[in-house]
Amino acid sequence: MKSEDRELVAQLCAARAGIRVDVEKVYLLESRLGPVARREGFGSIDDLLQALRARREDRLAWTIVEAMAHAETSFFRDREPFTLFRDEVLPTLAKRRDGQPVRLWSAACASGQEVYSLAMIIEDERARLPGLKVELFGSDLSERQLEKAQSGLYTQFEVQRGLPIRHLVRYFEQADEMWGISPRLRQMVRWRRINLVADLSTAGRFDVIFCRYVLSALIEPMRMRLLENLARALSPEGYLFLGSNETAGSLGEAFQPLEGRPGIYARNPDFRVAA
Repeated sequence: MKSEDRELVAQLCAARAGIRVDVEKVYLLESRLGPVARREGFGSIDDLLQALRARREDRLAWTIVEAMAHAETSFFRDREPFTLFRDEVLPTLAKRRDGQPVRLWSAACASGQEVYSLAMIIEDERARLPGLKVELFGSDLSERQLEKAQSGLYTQFEVQRGLPIRHLVRYFEQADEMWGISPRLRQMVRWRRINLVADLSTAGRFDVIFCRYVLSALIEPMRMRLLENLARALSPEGYLFLGSNETAGSLGEAFQPLEGRPGIYARNPDFRVAA
């Protein structure tokens, strides 16, 4: 890829979704855009980008941006956040809501492993938390990732990454060479395409937001916008889960870390989100 093509992709991703693209990582750009070019009927990435310049087609632009969005995920990734959610956060919220639904949002859910991990925990804990009601939401920027998430179909490699065997046995059935998650769990989740740095005023309020490894993938100005958006979407007594190497320090007035629980933040009760 020529340097001007790499710059075009980086500018497009930054402007539309705040995504940071390292123009020096030529292999990464080519490995993600090559399949897009083939899918769209172009002979090469160069042809794809020439068409983008010529047509200025919104759909084609978003296809490129979505391809460059970071999509690394696995079941029960990092373990500890899911343990804390199961042992502390979910029981606390179930008691606090007293029969009213607990609303959970997996933002940037990619192909769905995170939100299905939460669904499995919820199902496991129903006997311990009688009367528990949960509304579970998954969103991503990529339509293709959302389609895979909604299908609930995973390869052998994907189910081997982090999924305990007891959960595989309880919640999956083999479908040819794939593993399909149970219809009950699929039906628990509502799906929606969301650009996290756009206006989230219609997204609603949530008691728990998992937004992990998104901040580190954004350009600096958009990190602030994302945190402001999450502050608006999180209920005053809610919990925000970030990635293990991420911090909400750039918006310290809105969020405060929970002591001894790395990666988990609560809303600062004194913070007021601007209209």
